[in-house]
Amino acid sequence: MKSVQEIRKEYIDLINADMEGNLKGALALKDNMERSPAYFHDRFASRNVHIPRIYNEEMVAQFRQIVRTTYGIFEKVIHEYLEHEDYRALFPFSKELEELILIPNGYDSVLPIARFDIFYHEDTGKFYFCEINTDGTSGMNEDRMQDEFVLDNPAHQEMRRHYDFRTFELFDSWVNCFLKLYQTYDKKVAKPNVAIIDFLDTGTLREFQEFARHFQRAGVDCEICDIRKLTFKDGKLWSPTGHVIDAIYRRAVTTDIMDHKEEVGAFLQAVRENACFIAGSLCTQVVHHKYIFHILHLQRTKQFLTDEEIAFIEEHVPKTMPFEEKYISLEEVLLNRERYILKPDDSYGSSGVFAGLEYDQQEWEEKVRPIYGKGYICQEFVPQYAVQNIDFAFGDGKWHDYITMAGLFVYNGEFAGVFARTAQAGGIIASYRNERTQPTYVVI
Repeated sequence: MKSVQEIRKEYIDLINADMEGNLKGALALKDNMERSPAYFHDRFASRNVHIPRIYNEEMVAQFRQIVRTTYGIFEKVIHEYLEHEDYRALFPFSKELEELILIPNGYDSVLPIARFDIFYHEDTGKFYFCEINTDGTSGMNEDRMQDEFVLDNPAHQEMRRHYDFRTFELFDSWVNCFLKLYQTYDKKVAKPNVAIIDFLDTGTLREFQEFARHFQRAGVDCEICDIRKLTFKDGKLWSPTGHVIDAIYRRAVTTDIMDHKEEVGAFLQAVRENACFIAGSLCTQVVHHKYIFHILHLQRTKQFLTDEEIAFIEEHVPKTMPFEEKYISLEEVLLNRERYILKPDDSYGSSGVFAGLEYDQQEWEEKVRPIYGKGYICQEFVPQYAVQNIDFAFGDGKWHDYITMAGLFVYNGEFAGVFARTAQAGGIIASYRNERTQPTYVVI
């Protein structure tokens, strides 16, 4: 079996041999995207590069092991938080959020769904964590659509004649996982009505619709609801259409819920009364919050981990600390900008993230000084992996180095697939600015 690097070289050779044909294919692909759910609210929700992400079975086996180890650590961390007040004191949560996190969820999982984003070095197998997503985990529909769009990619169609590629199925597998967990719920009913909930003005509605279709194909009633439009009466949570909600697939992230708590009172009351199954419950915030990498390196955390788990964290989780005087001096970060990346301690979508290597010294100081001690974390900037790729449809049609990220989908502790993102080298992958997505294939 050829290496992934050799297979990628074959893509490059095919494209170089027919640049005009691949350009035409990419523009046809873009036209099809514009007529698809990938074009939403007058913009492209997903943009791509020409060579897809290719992994082999050995890499997938490594991803499974990464997920098993990480998930085991996170289970321990969440349970430690739930059971020990001194450990809870290490987290920056409000008293109100802490009380919501501590409410028992009534079923057999503390982390039903997640995406572990890693910088994976395909040539060596080394990897470093970027961040953790829990209930806002997304990207399944982008992966599905990119697999459809690649039919217009002549280089990939030629490669399919020589290799067997398989994809990851991310919808039915989640529906099955969700329903299996529901069977462990202490208030389960025979035929649950499922609601997918989020703030629908900002949520990925097309993805919700795809999940709803898969729930319905499984014989389960499912509707999509704005979390602000739910009602609570007679001890039950009700949808805007007047149906009792027995089970929730929660896509509303905890920070948005707490920022709009006055508008989501019905949902919060359902949480307090355990009125319905919620995947995931608010305890997932323990590992979703960007403080988690700081927490993992603390001696208090090491007290309940194995030597192997501690070594795993030391090797793969970047050193992280609150960006404040108690932990790191302002001068250290100002003078060593290429060593650090600064992130809001509880945000998503790369919003407000500053990486030192993207700025000159004056720009860096202008970014850094105002946020010191203002709710940011400081993280060491880890080595990133870059490969050659080309963007005909949305870029300049020239070869560039692209940094890559692998988002490992996790369904109740099991590896489920990869969300492949990339961006031109020299900075960070930012969804609002330079991000490209790739269909993911495993060569077999």
